[in-house]
Amino acid sequence: MEGLLLMLQLYFVASHRNVNVPQPSAPPPLRHKHSPQAAIKPLIDEFLDANSPLRHLFFPDIKSAIHPANGSHYYRPGHIWLDTQGNPIQAHGGGVLYDETSHTYYWYGEYRQVGVIGVGCYSSKDLWTWQNQGIVLSAQQINNETHKSNMLERPKVIYNDKTGKYVMWMHVDDVHYRKAAVGIAISDRPTGPFQYLGSRRPHGFDSRDMTIFKDDNGVAYIIYSSKMNTELHIGPLTEDYLDVKPNMRRILVGQRREAPAVFKYQGTYYMITSACTGWAPNEAKVDAAESIMGPWETIGDPCIGGKEMFRLTTFLSQSTFVLPLLGLPGSYIFMADRWNPAELNDSRYVWLPLAIGGPSLESNSSGSQSPWPRVSIHWHKKWRLPLS
Repeated sequence: MEGLLLMLQLYFVASHRNVNVPQPSAPPPLRHKHSPQAAIKPLIDEFLDANSPLRHLFFPDIKSAIHPANGSHYYRPGHIWLDTQGNPIQAHGGGVLYDETSHTYYWYGEYRQVGVIGVGCYSSKDLWTWQNQGIVLSAQQINNETHKSNMLERPKVIYNDKTGKYVMWMHVDDVHYRKAAVGIAISDRPTGPFQYLGSRRPHGFDSRDMTIFKDDNGVAYIIYSSKMNTELHIGPLTEDYLDVKPNMRRILVGQRREAPAVFKYQGTYYMITSACTGWAPNEAKVDAAESIMGPWETIGDPCIGGKEMFRLTTFLSQSTFVLPLLGLPGSYIFMADRWNPAELNDSRYVWLPLAIGGPSLESNSSGSQSPWPRVSIHWHKKWRLPLS
């Protein structure tokens, strides 16, 4: 154990080059054929231990927080992130909407204290300085479905060009995850307030971790973990985005994936997911498809840089959203949560540059190299976007 502690200490304090968004690079060598779980178990044990002597490395204190007052524009994955009022941002499991009318980014997520008290909203012009717009959907508004002892998770918002409404979908559940439904809310403004319309099980199936994706043609889709997280379901929403259409496809059947984050590049759809290991982080996986309804084919683990044990845990985080960078085709921000099961309101954000390009590391079902380009999430202790 002493050796593990020393190695982790050296890793976390090692200096990293300060970088802007990198260009796609050559993939790292293939991994050794040992058990991934054996490689990361000591790390996971320390991560989940609230009394671990490494706690300050996984969850650095307020002294190293990202503070808009310093104007550095550097992202520091895993550090406390403060809003313009100097308070920690509460937008866990969230996603970002770019509003073309106001030319403003809106970040929605779980606003947590002891439990989830609603959906928080923050606004920004530069994706680094965030102003708190308040709770745009309160747990009290949803009555018993998201009481503080119950669950409201992974809220996502898209804009409907035909109705002029901002539409929010989220996972709603009880403490035992037996309700397994989606909730829908609408607003006339991105800053709310949102009106809660109710919950349902999409296509009649249980729904847990979920996301929504709006395609270039305005058609929106829901993607959700179902059948006790053994598979994902995907299907289009109605034109008003307030319900699902009947057609649905089962994908990644039997693979036990959750936390889907979908994006598109040059006509190809990509989806990052995690395995189902509770609050413990695990290895991310990317799948690709020519049609969003599938079939989907595995590309592999997108994580690059750092020690293998950190790549195998998605840098101690779980996917929630992939944000396209305007004016930088093929460049994205990978948004993830570093969950703190001891204090979920102190969970951290891991934002990292994501790029597309280079050969895939995976082989397809016929044994030949996958035709899909590699999706790369680059680890950096400290990085920033181009200031222009």
